[in-house]
Amino acid sequence: MKRWLILEDGTYFEGEGFGGTSNVIGEIVFTTGMTGYQETITSQSTNGQIVTFTYPLIGNCGINRDDFESLSPTCKGIVVKEHARLASNWRSQMTLDEFLTRKGIPGIAGIDTRALTRKIREKGTMKASIVDAGDEFHHAYDQLKAAVLPTNQVEQVSTVKPYPCPGIGHNVVILDLGLKHSTMQELVKRECNLTVLPFNATAEEILELSPDGVLLTNGPGNPKSLPTVVEMVKEIQGKVPLFGIALGHQIFALANGADTYKMTFGHHGNHPVRQLETGKVHFSSQGHGFAVEKASLDPDQLTVTYLEINDQSIEGLKHNKYPAFSVQFQPDASPGTHDALYVFDEFIAMMDTWKEHN
Repeated sequence: MKRWLILEDGTYFEGEGFGGTSNVIGEIVFTTGMTGYQETITSQSTNGQIVTFTYPLIGNCGINRDDFESLSPTCKGIVVKEHARLASNWRSQMTLDEFLTRKGIPGIAGIDTRALTRKIREKGTMKASIVDAGDEFHHAYDQLKAAVLPTNQVEQVSTVKPYPCPGIGHNVVILDLGLKHSTMQELVKRECNLTVLPFNATAEEILELSPDGVLLTNGPGNPKSLPTVVEMVKEIQGKVPLFGIALGHQIFALANGADTYKMTFGHHGNHPVRQLETGKVHFSSQGHGFAVEKASLDPDQLTVTYLEINDQSIEGLKHNKYPAFSVQFQPDASPGTHDALYVFDEFIAMMDTWKEHN
């Protein structure tokens, strides 16, 4: 089935549809990851996005039960150069086509993803649509231009009710802004007792659980659309150790007087970051379209701990007075790399130190 990928600037590509058959509109981004398409598609950080894979062949390993980052993916669609119709992997349970069909997520193959990636790099992220090629083009384009993308993305993906993941170690409260399963897995490996709360949990609700630490997860969208979460962080920091990841990192920065901005095309895939204290370079997994504005930082409150090597954007912060830190990248190593897993150990160490002195 022939389908069109139409961009907000009027550019369009014709390709072959697979997966879901609906017409969709979302923000188009590209990801440079060479592995982990299942994790990327099911990560809630891609909520509302049409994800372009720069790696040319997608789907050759199929879909398995172990690599989900969420059970109900909310990306709008995927764009690939070549779609593997057959899956060859011992863990595979279904093909990518079958999975996307079940979830109602449309894919489009046969696209010149290099040309598309260049367009996004030059013009920045923009609205895009995947529609049937038989549709009237001008009508589809007018619908795209008139579409208003939602801003309540975290509300769409966060859990509605609290739930536990019992363990025997540190009592960690997770504020679900778009939680990845692999983040929970890393804390479970460290024997943490987890309680997952909705994004709109209050400071009182969090503190009455007597947590040893609080984790602000990754998630989609603009951190400035979550002012109540920012205010909640202001109330709990200093009272309990705090760790922010990705969107949680940006909210942590806003709670301490910094500003954030929308990036031209964001970081999606693997990016090198430098740890300033040691000078070591780590490859990290990332998926964000907003970043912390360096000039807005109050040096009395926050210290930069990591920088992205290519564009020098802020990749990590720590509080100068409270037991609190954050990273822009995703240290859970899913879909890779494994360089930054030690960040979870730093969170454990921070909770240990806090308990010793309080």
